[in-house]
Amino acid sequence: MMKAQIQNSLFMVSEIKVSYMPKFKASERPRICRSKDAYEILYNNWDLGRIEMTEQFFILLLNRANNVIGMTEVSRGGFAGTLVDPKVIFSIALKCAASSLVLAHNHPSSNIKPSQADLIITRRLVEAGKILDLEIMDHIILSKDKYFSFGDEGLL
Repeated sequence: MMKAQIQNSLFMVSEIKVSYMPKFKASERPRICRSKDAYEILYNNWDLGRIEMTEQFFILLLNRANNVIGMTEVSRGGFAGTLVDPKVIFSIALKCAASSLVLAHNHPSSNIKPSQADLIITRRLVEAGKILDLEIMDHIILSKDKYFSFGDEGLL
């Protein structure tokens, strides 16, 4: 009896269904042409009550025409940092059928200079994106009144 139960359980798996239903037409979505466009979208959708309190990491998901599909938080940490899991970022991007990404995080200290950890995670994500054919268009570090663009500074 035990052997029959084990054999039956081998065929009991969950079905995985993936779907994507955007709420806006592509023509109605904002388009990213430069770092300032990304910064303005990020800043206007950021929780400004937390921007100087805890570090958060978001991604902007873009289609082939660089129109914004959406924005989502991928991690939230403390005052000095947050953990970024590439599997989380790319699983979201793949589910949304994104063609490219803009990475973004804040520095609660308002010092927008990238840390060594920022440089390392950006390089890792750019390399992983190449394998998946998902371009990392930029990585923006923002504060309440300014931003730093990895793309503008040639760091991608």
